[in-house]
Amino acid sequence: MSQTLRPKSPNRGQRHSAAWGKRLTFMVLVLVAEAAFAQHWVGKFAPDLAPAAARANHGASAGETVNVIVQYNQVPKTVHEQRAQRLGAHLNHRLHVVKGIALTIPVNSLPALEADPDVLSVSIDHTMKGLDDITDTATGVKAAWASGYNGAGIGVAVIDSGINDNHPDLLDSTQTTSRVVYRQDFTGTPNWNSKGATYDTYGHGTHVAGIVGGNGYLSGGNYAGVAPGVSLIDLRVLDANGSGTDSGVIAAIEQAIALQSTYNIRVINLSLGRGIPVSYTQDPLCQAVESAWQAGIVVVVAAGNYGRLSVNGSNGFGTITAPGNDPYVITVGAMKSNGSTSPAAETLASYSSKGPTTYDHVVKPDLVAPGNAIVSLAAPGATLDTTYPAEFITGSDGNNDYFTLSGTSMATPTVSGSVALLLQQNSALTPDQVKARLMKTAYKVFPTSTVAWVPHLFMNFTSTYDLFSVGSGLLNVRNAMNNNDLAPPVVGSALSPYAVYNQSTGRVTLVYGNGSVAAGSVVWGTSVVWGASVVWGATVSGTSVVWGAALPWNSNLMSAFSVVWGASTGTGTSATSVVWGASTLLNNSALSDAGDDEQ
Repeated sequence: MSQTLRPKSPNRGQRHSAAWGKRLTFMVLVLVAEAAFAQHWVGKFAPDLAPAAARANHGASAGETVNVIVQYNQVPKTVHEQRAQRLGAHLNHRLHVVKGIALTIPVNSLPALEADPDVLSVSIDHTMKGLDDITDTATGVKAAWASGYNGAGIGVAVIDSGINDNHPDLLDSTQTTSRVVYRQDFTGTPNWNSKGATYDTYGHGTHVAGIVGGNGYLSGGNYAGVAPGVSLIDLRVLDANGSGTDSGVIAAIEQAIALQSTYNIRVINLSLGRGIPVSYTQDPLCQAVESAWQAGIVVVVAAGNYGRLSVNGSNGFGTITAPGNDPYVITVGAMKSNGSTSPAAETLASYSSKGPTTYDHVVKPDLVAPGNAIVSLAAPGATLDTTYPAEFITGSDGNNDYFTLSGTSMATPTVSGSVALLLQQNSALTPDQVKARLMKTAYKVFPTSTVAWVPHLFMNFTSTYDLFSVGSGLLNVRNAMNNNDLAPPVVGSALSPYAVYNQSTGRVTLVYGNGSVAAGSVVWGTSVVWGASVVWGATVSGTSVVWGAALPWNSNLMSAFSVVWGASTGTGTSATSVVWGASTLLNNSALSDAGDDEQ
């Protein structure tokens, strides 16, 4: 995909200086699926693996291989690995957290792999590729600092492209010891290059880490992160090109769970995502984040940067990426500060992905946070920093210490840092209680819609402020830390609800709970304290219409409706959405245009 940087306008302000043209789809790292997604599994094979399986039965070339994740009916043992290796497979990762292993296997061996009675499912190990001081005030973070909270004692696992901990902003209060307390590489690629990059050769993970917990040492505090006292656990899953795999991310999540007690890991930040090939209930990546959640770790995930993608006039709805489609996790969309510290001045970034999710119609994102033109730590010598040197910002030492990026990747660590502050204040909070608290206390006063002009596309984009666009509202750390309401400590009590279309009435309403968590035990729709109208605003409750003739488009646009709700007539309930088809993912130019060029 061709990427070019358009010239900077000489009169643009510093915070709006990250002017990118057709370039990396602003830093929500997208796991790009290579095949069109069907709805149904073929035997034990995931839909997007079915074409390869079919070739195996019709003379695939002897040298053709495919990377897969194989899940078993138990945690695989040596005997299972040996069976796969006898089929010519190479073991890439052991993924016990999802009872699986990651293999590179000859396509011709897929039928024999499927015949193994202990194998439950086989899915593609998707390729991951980077397409991709006002904040602190606007979200109420400074009030938390004034009360003495800085995230100290809380471990945040940053699963990304690595962290360059040579940056002084990542040292402790004595400026002598790194707060990156552990690092591990899951890419198998060099973590340095000849241009001087160390640990983070792409540049994304260091920027994310700075938003979570930089201390602002080289900027007089101007570019401090949200929780400048946290410990950071660096789990590197993206190489110098921002590329990695599903299995690498799953292995990193498993390691975070294993290190939980050693480093008090309470938060995992995933500023990455990919298209959705199947329901979250069948996706090993989603199963992995659920395992972390069930282990007591709050998982914060980027919503995606596809809000400008309009398939058949769908206006960016139905574009949430995985694993942000999982109802357990906190999924974060992006807002723009517009140069103001007031929450009232924040507007939705037009590139921020919108719900509901493909296949399951989960209501996402859960909330939004500032993510546009965010200044954080530079990683000199890394791919992004050397490719876009105009985005550097000078620190107090006269060097290029900071860098500007935009995207839901930047909004996500803002929430992760805020979670660390909440957990420092009350370490007994469960992940569901944290999620419910943040959603209930979010800022909820929005206009009906706003229009943003994107110069490099020569287009206006209209954003509506419904629960599929802004979720429960804009992160407000001050409100969250001043609130004492507790959701039930039951795992799954703060599941994001589902949206259900009733073809007889033409209405879409919310449904709470799932097969494992009864609707009566879910906080959003059962009590005065946690009623849905409190969470999503006065006009949205568990029984009200959340999608109809006026929201977010009228019933005359059935082709747009069908993109999200899955039927050509707009009357079906299955999700055969075309949003994540291969032709859309790989060829539609809107996918490469998300950025911060909104004035």
